Order: sequence, then C-alpha cells, then structure tokens
Amino acid sequence: MLWEIGGGLGGIALASMLGSDSSFGATGPGGIALRPDGGLHHKPKAKRVVQMFMAGAASHLDLWDFKPDLIKHDGKPSDFGEPVEAFQNGLGPWKKPVWEFKPYGSSGKMISEVVSSLGPCVDDMAFIHNVVGKTGVHSQATYLQATGFQNPGFPGAGCWVSYGLGSLNENLPTFVVLPDHRGFASNGPKNWDAAFLPSQHAGTIIYPGTETPIADLFPNKRGDYITTAATAEGLDLMRRLNRGHAATREGDSRLDSRIRSYELAAKMQLAAPEAMDLSHEPQHIMRLYGLDHGKTAFDKEINPLEETDYFSRKCLVARRLLERGVRFVQIWSGNDNGFPRRNWDSHEDIERDHGPLATGMARGASALIQDLKQRGLLEDTIILWTTEFGRMPSTQGGKGRDHNPYCFTNWLCGGGIKGGISHGESDQWGYKPLDRDRPTQVYDVHATILHLLGIDHTRLTVRHNGIDRRLTDVHGHVIKEVLA
Repeated sequence: MLWEIGGGLGGIALASMLGSDSSFGATGPGGIALRPDGGLHHKPKAKRVVQMFMAGAASHLDLWDFKPDLIKHDGKPSDFGEPVEAFQNGLGPWKKPVWEFKPYGSSGKMISEVVSSLGPCVDDMAFIHNVVGKTGVHSQATYLQATGFQNPGFPGAGCWVSYGLGSLNENLPTFVVLPDHRGFASNGPKNWDAAFLPSQHAGTIIYPGTETPIADLFPNKRGDYITTAATAEGLDLMRRLNRGHAATREGDSRLDSRIRSYELAAKMQLAAPEAMDLSHEPQHIMRLYGLDHGKTAFDKEINPLEETDYFSRKCLVARRLLERGVRFVQIWSGNDNGFPRRNWDSHEDIERDHGPLATGMARGASALIQDLKQRGLLEDTIILWTTEFGRMPSTQGGKGRDHNPYCFTNWLCGGGIKGGISHGESDQWGYKPLDRDRPTQVYDVHATILHLLGIDHTRLTVRHNGIDRRLTDVHGHVIKEVLA
C-alpha cells in the first residue's frame, strides 16, 4: 500500500491527509497536520512559500551587494587574478553600480536606490551573497533554480512541496504560477511541470488582471447554449466513464490525476474568480501596492509605472491566494523574448533594462511583505527571491554586464527566517564568494525551505527509473545561519 501511494514520500502525504481528521494526530502551529509522534520530520515553522524569480539574471551588484571597490576603480581595466571564461565579451573595465546605495533599517543594510521601496523591509530579510551556479546558460541555470536539476524532466520545487504536504484548501490549486504578462521565461512550463510526480501537483498558470486569467476554466463566450444543468450532467457522465476506465488499470495514476484536475477545475469556477477579484480590497491596500489608479491591467492606458502595476498585481493576488490556502505561489518577472529587453538579461544597458523591472519588483515585493506581516501571515510564509545567476563586475559595451554564474544573491524573508542579516560574502568585486571553499548552492536554499516546512530534504524522495530522486539531488545543507 505504501509503495502504491508514493514510496518513501507516501508516509508524509498520508500523514497530511489523515491529519485532516481530528481523530488522527495533532495539528501544529499554522494548521499543518502532524503525526502522533509530533511532526512531519520535525516541527514546521512555515506552511506556505512564495518564490519570486527574476528571469534573465538580475545584477546583484546593482541591487543588493554593495562593493565600494567598484566605485573606487570604476573605468579601470579589470583584473580578476585568474583566467575568466565570459559568456560573451563582458570583460571590459570595472563598472560601478548604476545606482547609489544607502543604508536602511536598524540593520543598516545597504541596498540600491532603485529597490529602495524594500528599505522598510530589510530588517525582516536575510540576504545570501555567496550563491553560486553551475552554468552561464539561461535555460540550464533556470532549471537548476526552479527544479534542482540542470536538465528537463524533473519536478518544480512547488510540485515537491505540493506532493509532500498536500493541499490546505479544497477549491484552489496547491501550486500556482503567475508568469510574466509578456510570456514565459526560459523553458516555459517545464519549470513547474510535475514530471514523474502525479500530474495534479504541477503548477496552475494564472494571469491576474487579464480578461481570461485561467485558460479554459469557463466556456467560451460563443457557447451561450451551454447550460449549468448540461455541464453538470456532462461532468457526471465523464466521471462515471473515467472511474470505470481506471478500475481496469490498477496502479496507473495518470487517469486519477486527470480526474482530480477536472474535479478541481469545477470547484475553481466558484473559488478562483473571487480570489482574483481586487474590487473589494480597501483603498489603503491598493495604495500600498501602487494599484490605486482605478484601472484594470488590460486597460489600454494604465499606470505610467507599468512594471509596478503588473508585478504588484501579481503580489496582491498572491496574498489573496495564500490566505485562501494555496501553499506555493511562484511569481515571474521577465520573459524570454523581445527587444529592447523586457527581462533581466542586461547585456546592453543595465539602467534601461533593470530600472523599470527593479522598481516594479521592489514596490510589489515590499507591499507583499508588509501586507502579510500586518495580517500575521508572514510568520508562517517563506518568501524567496532568486534569479538564475548574477552579472559581472566588469562592463560589456560600456553600459551592460555579462553573465556571472560564479556568484550572485538570493534573499529570504518570513516563516522561520532571521531578519536583518547578510549571510556569506562575495569578494571585493562581487565576482566570486570570498570563501571559495564554502559557497551557498541552490541545493542549500531548497534544503532550508523544506526544513522550515517540517521536511528533511534527504527523506523527501520518490523512486524513479531505479533512483531515489529528491529536490536536492544528492547535495544540500540547511543554512542554519539564516534560521531564527
């Protein structure tokens, strides 16, 4: 029985399901179902996650990681002290930060003025400045951050969390993805695909502020002949046919996953529109997010700060989804196409490309942190800000920066995270970790998030093709220094 419900992970999922019955186990802080022995793998500090992904590679040097030596040596020939393999031709002179840095909060954290909206939040944030990647190729690096592997065919982080912990609600998906409104980043939906996990754990795509936020949730407008009664009868017939089909194929979870998806879609027809309806949000909340202009996202003329509007709208919808029981929300900034660039891949001009994206991201992220905090939700919600890699301290073409997979920044906030700190340090240029023997890897970040959710990352495994697969592959350590 245990093997059929998912091998080693089945016990966790089973405990989560049974925990909803008050006769079994206890309920921990935040409502997570616990086993009689007192926990999942241990007592959780969080039950929800928001992952913000800056597609294209955001520059740590121009946003979070202040390097006075780059100001002092701006324009002088760069010397890395070792041969450097650049992705393109970005080994020009040293380049100072495009924007000034100032201290914020009681911690005095130095951040760039372009992300100054996050100034009021720095005492709740933990910055990790020595994150390293494995490649300077966007698609592979994005896979690594999103799934823990550089190659396709592995579940997204939200899929693992959904499978391991189950749902906190009955009418909305467990894992929701809010893509960039202009299109997908590298790899597209493969970043949140369930792969070898049951397909109901894949991310559900939602486009807040559009006329059709969820594709195919409702009949097309031309289907005015479709009645509620006919829809119910069709669903009932399909349910009976599917159950009969599944009964003859014991052990095949694919159809069961599809049935679950259809059933969830029917429930979402009622729950999803309400969750994305911002019309009843008070004016002070709309003002906090920069959405107090009285327009919808698909109006032709909208807020002049377009990036603020789009990213903030996703952040506000994320908060509404979280408080309605969605467990993992992924927010994307930047797409894979378009020129001038509408992503973070600023080879040509950091100021032109990063400026509007960073301003909008910071306003939305700051509002989300403050909003969750005032509602008491931040204490059990983890926020992770990440990107596929950083950018070089030297110039490319005078105004841009090349890829830097050797060192970049992540930050964490919320459930169980120690705020107002910086962990790890990059060297004087922000080129590589200062201590090259002890970098932070994406596996460590994933392990830390799972730890805060009550899961030992080494025990969250699924047998696939003869291998016990896990989100952290065969790596990963909990970053104890950032734990509260």
